[in-house]
Amino acid sequence: MRGRVRDGGWARVQPGAYVTLPESGDEHARAQHLDLGRVAAAAARLSTDHVISHASAALLWGLPLLRPVGAVHLTQGWSPNGRVSRTVVRHTGPLADDERTVRAGVDVTGLERTAVDCAMTLGPAGGLVVMDAALHRGADRDLCAELLTRRRWTRGVRTARAVLAAADDGAESPGETLARLAILRLGLVPPATQVPVRTHLGVMWGDLGWEQWRVIGEYDGVAKYTTAGPAAEAVLREKRRQEAMEEEGYAVVRIVKDDLRATSSLAARLRRLLPPAAFTATVDPYLRWG
Repeated sequence: MRGRVRDGGWARVQPGAYVTLPESGDEHARAQHLDLGRVAAAAARLSTDHVISHASAALLWGLPLLRPVGAVHLTQGWSPNGRVSRTVVRHTGPLADDERTVRAGVDVTGLERTAVDCAMTLGPAGGLVVMDAALHRGADRDLCAELLTRRRWTRGVRTARAVLAAADDGAESPGETLARLAILRLGLVPPATQVPVRTHLGVMWGDLGWEQWRVIGEYDGVAKYTTAGPAAEAVLREKRRQEAMEEEGYAVVRIVKDDLRATSSLAARLRRLLPPAAFTATVDPYLRWG
């Protein structure tokens, strides 16, 4: 076992628990693989009544996370004892029947409860990424709101309410979600997602935009140019796609990762294309930071 770990074939995720490492994949995928291994190990070893929850449940639901989880999060109905574990984080609270289910043979919080827990604990950006993805998967927005009402005195509920209000099931990637959040923080009228533009090449779908002002925002992540065939061909297709939308009178704003860190350049570009009326929205203070 020590030899397999030393050679990089295995990784230790908990005392006495190891997982086989994937041969390829980026750093984020590797970290997610290890996090799932920790969940599997904890579920197999814990004898107390518990439910996998929060970011660990998001992993089991296949929802995207901005950062590795590290420890296994679970919820149980009683306060944990005084022992502190670096590998398990125990949350306390009741779980109704509509807040729990089973996935891959593991007791886990339901899709809506998982999204709400993440919105309450991961901050606006991390919470919105999970909430968007959960709604895209079919989570019931009304049930999410009901779950927040049940927990109205719990820490983080105000942030979660702001996240739910801003969430949109049309976002198809974390990058699109973060681009929309950056735009909302600039005080713009919320953009629509998956905006249809009819062109001579067919209907093109913009990531987000404002049809009334004929402005489209496109998030450019590396995956867009690496998962659709050779990069040169992907760039050419994207160029033709943008030109087709521009021929229909739409302005296209490219949003990249750097724009999410320093939004001044993005704000300047949008102000050149959008009227003052587009910048009249009130920014929810619970969406501003994090």
